[in-house]
Amino acid sequence: MANSASYPGPSSDYPVIANFDSAHLTIGAGVSIFHLATARVVVCYHSTEGYWFLPKGRRDAGEATNTGAEREGFEESGYRNRLLPIPLRHRQPQAHNASTLSSPFVTEPVWTQFMPVSRSTQYILFWYVAETLPPDLDASLTQQTVVENGAYQVPPPFPAETTVKQRLAGEEDGYEPLRHQNTGVNEEEQLYESYLLPLDEAVKKLRGTIMADVVVRGWEAVRARKAMEET
Repeated sequence: MANSASYPGPSSDYPVIANFDSAHLTIGAGVSIFHLATARVVVCYHSTEGYWFLPKGRRDAGEATNTGAEREGFEESGYRNRLLPIPLRHRQPQAHNASTLSSPFVTEPVWTQFMPVSRSTQYILFWYVAETLPPDLDASLTQQTVVENGAYQVPPPFPAETTVKQRLAGEEDGYEPLRHQNTGVNEEEQLYESYLLPLDEAVKKLRGTIMADVVVRGWEAVRARKAMEET
């Protein structure tokens, strides 16, 4: 897997000043969903237009952006997921008067994109890193979805005291994450296919986009977290 030192990834643009009222701004989120045990990542394919992409979309009104990322990841790919706390350089402050020591792992976006929707409307897209769910949790949420007539079930966050090694101990060797069928919420999303691909193959298919770097940086952060937990 290429790392950021050898991969010719993008660099941040210069800061900008812009103002948009609520009628001219759309906020969305996307997610790079890793199966940690096999070093694979979920990549979607548009079956009629022929391009590859990471799942993403607009958050719902009143929905937290990180929750929107997980939900869109599920709806567009069929894989239940939750954000994975990772070591990440960022500029957000720690909570004031926090009662516990701050974790070195966060669920902040690894990239943010500004894209015009029209001449007067702006789209802001936040990219996160996530993991496929443990099999027992996936099964529990699936059952709850049935009970609640198909309503999306928000997964609980990654346990604060759990290491990646401990998390992976909950999966049997050879476990294959479940791809749920017919999770797309409109005709467009019904055209999407999704695959768990080896990282290098995924980066190749996404090359030339921010999404490729989301995968590269995301997996580097996963490896960094594992190394920090083992020291």
